[in-house]
Amino acid sequence: MLLFLFLMFVQFSLLAVGGANAIVPELHRLVVTELHWMSGQEFAALFALAQAAPGPNVLVVSLIGWKVAGVPGAIVSLAGICLPSSLLSFWVARWWQRSRGSPLTIAINKGLAPLTVGLIAAGVAMMAASHPPSWAAGLLLASCALLSWRTRLNPLWLLAAGAAAGLGGLV
Repeated sequence: MLLFLFLMFVQFSLLAVGGANAIVPELHRLVVTELHWMSGQEFAALFALAQAAPGPNVLVVSLIGWKVAGVPGAIVSLAGICLPSSLLSFWVARWWQRSRGSPLTIAINKGLAPLTVGLIAAGVAMMAASHPPSWAAGLLLASCALLSWRTRLNPLWLLAAGAAAGLGGLV
């Protein structure tokens, strides 16, 4: 199981263009639908916990590994997701420094931005689909989006508001 977790997250590591949120839809499909390691609600709870915790959003991977195989599962999952992408980033950064301003690096920059936004939007859509729609959740989402866009309010306050709404049974 540990080797399977490690190899699974090695593959995800190289697909996580734009960060761990980009792989959330495929990760959800695999661990919930294909492997049946957890329910959609459990996945959403682990994802929310990882987002609320300080540090990188890749923490969801360690929580999945922990749920499946305890502490060793968390360690190998985190190593699997971090090691390949870190090595690749190191090598690409060295190349990027040497090739800065070239037509290729400019094209890559322009192409990766919309790809990253699309992958993250797919993750949001998948997470929204795992909960029944409600007017309260839509209102909370719209309010948080508007406040994030128009104010300099710390996102932790928005997270706290969402948590309070969830605890209060509103969403």
